Amino acid sequence: MLKRYHHALLCLIIVLDLIVTAASWLLAYFVRFELEIPALTKGPQPFKPYLLALPVVLLVAWFSYRGSHLYVPRREGHFRREVMHIFRSCALMLVVLMALMFLTKPVPDDPGMIWSRPVAALFVAINGALMTIERASVRAMLRHLRRRGWNLRHVLIVGAGRLGQRLLERIERNPWTGLHVIGFADPEPVRVGKEVHGFPVLGTTDDLPGIIARHGIDQVFVALPFTKLGSLVQILDAAGAALAEVRIFPDLQSFVTLNPSVEEFDGLPVLSLHDTPLQGWNVVWKRLMDIVLSSLLLVVAGPIILVFGLIHKRLSPGPMFFKQRRVGLDGREFDIIKIRSMQPDAEAKTGPVWASKDDSRRTGLGAFMRNWNIDELPQLWNVLRGDMSLVGPRPERPEFIGKFRERIPKYMLRHKMKAGMTGWAQVNGWRGDTSLDKRIQYDLYYIENWSLFLDLWILLLTPFARKNAY
Repeated sequence: MLKRYHHALLCLIIVLDLIVTAASWLLAYFVRFELEIPALTKGPQPFKPYLLALPVVLLVAWFSYRGSHLYVPRREGHFRREVMHIFRSCALMLVVLMALMFLTKPVPDDPGMIWSRPVAALFVAINGALMTIERASVRAMLRHLRRRGWNLRHVLIVGAGRLGQRLLERIERNPWTGLHVIGFADPEPVRVGKEVHGFPVLGTTDDLPGIIARHGIDQVFVALPFTKLGSLVQILDAAGAALAEVRIFPDLQSFVTLNPSVEEFDGLPVLSLHDTPLQGWNVVWKRLMDIVLSSLLLVVAGPIILVFGLIHKRLSPGPMFFKQRRVGLDGREFDIIKIRSMQPDAEAKTGPVWASKDDSRRTGLGAFMRNWNIDELPQLWNVLRGDMSLVGPRPERPEFIGKFRERIPKYMLRHKMKAGMTGWAQVNGWRGDTSLDKRIQYDLYYIENWSLFLDLWILLLTPFARKNAY
């Protein structure tokens, strides 16, 4: 929450994580080849290749931990959420290590370069268990220090409304910060003397100098709606005279935002309201995954596409493939490719309309293909070309977007990420002629919480997600 304190703790946790990771890798070798668990069918492998591989393992671990959000302030105080992130990062690490083992096949005259798959599996299991113990120990240590009153900061929240109450909840759920809320101050005199979630409203903003002095306030957190920020200069003056630090929490929920963040432009702070986690190296990793998996899937799906395309063309004269204009990343249009599943010129009479359940325009085989998503397989070519991604918000037709953007304020935020063959909304059943509001809610959740693990999880769920597929 407060970067000054968070960074010191973050550095400590990163060091501890990497120490645990290194110990887990070496321990996995010991368990496999010294304790012989599971039993060896061949002789033990030399230790040197595993020692030389340690920097690579630590690098993979670092990216896996970061990608699984292990180094962000916990938005919930529940330890089970942190454990979930730990094992999610370990699963991602296992996938990457297995891929590296496949790509770095042993050289025939250098058997020492062989990596054992059981060692990788043991490493992930040991690492997950030891990191869980480590993180639990850090939490216990922080709780112990806080109970002893170590490094507490006495905080006054200015603003007892919705934003101030949300801020209080965050402080209470993040005890590692050492922040101790004394109470509230509020511009509205009617709130003075009342309690908000068990904390008193000690006075108005006019009373700030006295409140700060009486209660030994170290930090003043300003959590006022934008309509009440006229008293900000008064608040800054009062806090400055009492040598209290001031932190301003802007009411970003008043705007339609996507991962708001603070940046800097030549020394000037800039508040970004529409941002995504898919930047920098994350773009590279996601694109690399798209290229590798779409190439492999095209090889597997190629015969299926050809067979169904030819059979459907035989049963329903017309083109084998169907192209349709869609809108993708940053509002750019492209042609999506499908196996034709409807009668030729299906929209000649109706114009652009959504497909519906029991749609009379579908052919018999076309209904089967749509139900099993077989007609979508040619979009793997769109993914390989870069028009789409394997996972992302489903692309919509330009004819519909003009209507949706007027009716749903957050609709265009979907285009902050490349469109996908499948997505979080689709695997949860929000596809076809279903609630647009729900679909946007799921799409924005995906964009805000994107990670490679989430992409892999959605891909695993996709074959079983047939609800509202028509």
